[in-house]
Amino acid sequence: MAEAKQALIFTYGTLKHGHGNHYLIEDLIRQKDSVFLGAHVTHQPHPLVIGPYGIPYLINLPGHGHRVKGELYSVSTRGLARLDELEGTSIGHYERLPIQVYEEEKGGVSVAAEAYFAHRDFGERLWERRGKVGLNEFGEKEGKGYVSRDIRPQESSIIHDITSFVTINE
Repeated sequence: MAEAKQALIFTYGTLKHGHGNHYLIEDLIRQKDSVFLGAHVTHQPHPLVIGPYGIPYLINLPGHGHRVKGELYSVSTRGLARLDELEGTSIGHYERLPIQVYEEEKGGVSVAAEAYFAHRDFGERLWERRGKVGLNEFGEKEGKGYVSRDIRPQESSIIHDITSFVTINE
């Protein structure tokens, strides 16, 4: 990889193969800023829900929801900066937090990685808004509902839209 320092990133949504933002991972791989390490599953159950615009959110409530299926990548520091930008960590959209995952096929040892979780300002309320019912995977069906950033309404911010969504009927 391009830089010695690397992070293990667990992807569960639009960054996975076949989904709307996988182009970024492909670009990172081409630039030697990422390596695909295989299909993985969260060690503990976590809520995975769909928010506004079909955006998937992993909620930092271990022990709730399901074990979530996703993909593990080794990512350089430079690649991590690009992922953080896409995921809006600087504006409070997602937070990159530790998570334990394991290779589903090998079913064995947990690996310490990081994943992009819904920001703590709205994550739990989003879980509640969804009736505390989550998914175990962001699959093809869910991916069809994703609205890419370039075709969302430009007059509103994603943080505003999520806040409005989670406060309906509060």
